[in-house]
Amino acid sequence: MLRAVKIAEQSGIPGVAIVATGFMQQAASTARSMGVPDIGIAEYPGVIPMDSADVLADKVWNKVVPAVIAALSQNTLHSQADAGEPAAAGTVFSGTLHEVQEYFDRHEWTDGLPIVPPTRDRVEEFLKWCDRNPEDILGVLAPEFREATVWSVAVNGVMAGCLPEYMPILLAVIEAIADSRFRIQDAGSTPGWEPLIVVSGKIVETLRFNTTVGNMKVGSKANSSIGRFLRLYIRNVVGFRPGSTDKGSIGFTFNVAMAEDEGAVRSLGWDPLRVDMGFGIDDNAVMVQSVLAISAPVYCGGTDPETLADPLVQYLAGTAGPYTLYALAFSQWHPIIQLSPAIADGFAKLGWGKAEIQQYLFEKTKIRAGLLEEYGLHGSGQRFSLADLVKRGSAPPIYATSNDPDRLVPMLLAAKWTNIVVAGDPGRNQARIYINNHEQGPPIARRISLPDLWHSRFS
Repeated sequence: MLRAVKIAEQSGIPGVAIVATGFMQQAASTARSMGVPDIGIAEYPGVIPMDSADVLADKVWNKVVPAVIAALSQNTLHSQADAGEPAAAGTVFSGTLHEVQEYFDRHEWTDGLPIVPPTRDRVEEFLKWCDRNPEDILGVLAPEFREATVWSVAVNGVMAGCLPEYMPILLAVIEAIADSRFRIQDAGSTPGWEPLIVVSGKIVETLRFNTTVGNMKVGSKANSSIGRFLRLYIRNVVGFRPGSTDKGSIGFTFNVAMAEDEGAVRSLGWDPLRVDMGFGIDDNAVMVQSVLAISAPVYCGGTDPETLADPLVQYLAGTAGPYTLYALAFSQWHPIIQLSPAIADGFAKLGWGKAEIQQYLFEKTKIRAGLLEEYGLHGSGQRFSLADLVKRGSAPPIYATSNDPDRLVPMLLAAKWTNIVVAGDPGRNQARIYINNHEQGPPIARRISLPDLWHSRFS
């Protein structure tokens, strides 16, 4: 809303953003980062979905309208140059390790955990592992509109505890979130989603990613530090800090990087994720997407493929639940199914590949229509009609074939939008399901470009 008001005012049209109390601090931080700290903001006191119609009307007429009038009577659009930003390659602090930690904590440049001080020597070691200039710009990232540079990638990679040879992956990750389709500007939304990095290619084995037992636990240096890197980058460069620009109401911790089990995929004869995403079999690639929710462990067994797949259907439906409504509203929904090699092998022996699994999930994962329509009241204070979503073109026609609230409707929008990654304990028939946040953080993939130094050291 603040961006819309800024554009309106720049076009000569007076504007005021109406913001609920819980978002006032975020709105003020966002306005400062946009260079318009005095932009007009009118507060709605309280939490809108918790107010009755009478209370809402009273607050609008007696609180919001006077605040809107007051804001419109002022000239609110003033630009303000950013002050206090450290120079790109400057020294911001010198001291003992303890003093450095305290200084970074005080400036909110850490995630609450100790960091590796990004000394010039360490940063320059990372820069050796890419064929890019430190000043190269990978994108400009909202909400604080900083340039994502190769130098800043190296700095945050050092801080996260990465190894210098991870630099090509780090660059590809930031190129992915800089893609406008990723909508990094929404990473501070109230659901509190976290990005997930998936790495595919021979680089997984070369850099010793954990692809087997406990692959999504903190522990492996590559998985853990690369996952932490992205969270630090979103904090320090993108500008999302909890309680100010980041309004993730509860949230959860960062995801370690997921890496595809290359050997298992080869033995199955399946295409790896990078090929699914449009790259060549000899490429290395990363995919980044949002994760809103993670299922409980899913155990799959059976001697026919349908029985093997049915637990995935049940847990996918349970994890997504009525939040599926927002997938329909925004026409995006991209689950990831992580299958252990044991489950993937079971499907393969029964004649199913990824396409058959995707199609079965698409056809069988359903929810009661009335539950979807009711959920809008809880999430945003307004009821949604599936028929209206169909009419406006965001939901497929199948959602408006009946008015029966007990009818079952699909929860997935396209079979191929469900990605399947083979990784995990090869000795256990366990899967996990990861749900993304509709149009925020859809899967974006980038090829990993390896420098000359890579070929001389690892070939």
